[in-house]
Amino acid sequence: MSAVPKPQKKIELFSGTYFGACTLGGIIACGPTHTAVTPLDLVKCRRQVDPKIYKSNLQAWSTIIRGEGVRGIFFGWAPTFVGYSFQGAGKYGAYEVFKYYYGEKLFPNSPKTIVYLGASATAEFIADIFLCPFEAIKVRMQTTLPPYANNLREGWSKVVSEEGFGGLYKGLYPLWARQIPYTMVKFATFESAVAQIYATLGKPKEAYGTLQQTGVSFLGGYIAGIGCAVISHPADVMVSKLNADRKAGEGAGQAIGRIYKNIGFSGLWNGLPVRIAMIGTLTAFQWLIYDSFKVYLGLPTTGGH
Repeated sequence: MSAVPKPQKKIELFSGTYFGACTLGGIIACGPTHTAVTPLDLVKCRRQVDPKIYKSNLQAWSTIIRGEGVRGIFFGWAPTFVGYSFQGAGKYGAYEVFKYYYGEKLFPNSPKTIVYLGASATAEFIADIFLCPFEAIKVRMQTTLPPYANNLREGWSKVVSEEGFGGLYKGLYPLWARQIPYTMVKFATFESAVAQIYATLGKPKEAYGTLQQTGVSFLGGYIAGIGCAVISHPADVMVSKLNADRKAGEGAGQAIGRIYKNIGFSGLWNGLPVRIAMIGTLTAFQWLIYDSFKVYLGLPTTGGH
């Protein structure tokens, strides 16, 4: 007589297990997706630091492949994977925590958009502390020729031996300036877009199947990604410039002033079209993966309530 399988225990919403699942979902959504677009990121960073290095993205990839093979266009994948896995854990997991506590416990009568903005800003502030060391190594590896380091371990050792542990965090303030507005737009726009999509469709979210709901997540994610790319691009350029061109003993404000004087306002927008394509696609797939993972665990998709 075969044993009757036990029904899978349902995860209670807003429990510790729920927030843990959201954290794991964030790792799965962010680490692999950011790593997959390393070829775009590599060329974007190099063109931000030196606009004359390549004539176009296709010419850049062709040049890199001829010189280094296909693996060359994935240079910097390791710090990207580790850094954005950590960041995804903090970003999505902490967002769910703070969205619940801000919206349900601390400020229950606040407009939803304010809750989304506050929760996402707090989550990203925390997530960037984990991301920053790996972002610093990634940018140095990708924007220096010959490379500053050939792998994550070498890069970490080199920065720490030359500048101390603080060298891994010298780009933290610009990273916050780039990522916090980015994430605020990413989450608030996504939540608003998803709500508007369901309103336009004319039926509540629960009236649709899980496949349709994750499709809405993908569309809402792409809309959010375009806004993210535009609002955070100047700071993204400055992060790349700072990590590649900050002189020893130079303060952050001094370095930013010197770099801005050299590149001007228009220089802050170098590489924007490729970043829109990269971030739009990236954000859409992150939300698709994240919400698909939640559905797999028997949890509701994000937004639309």
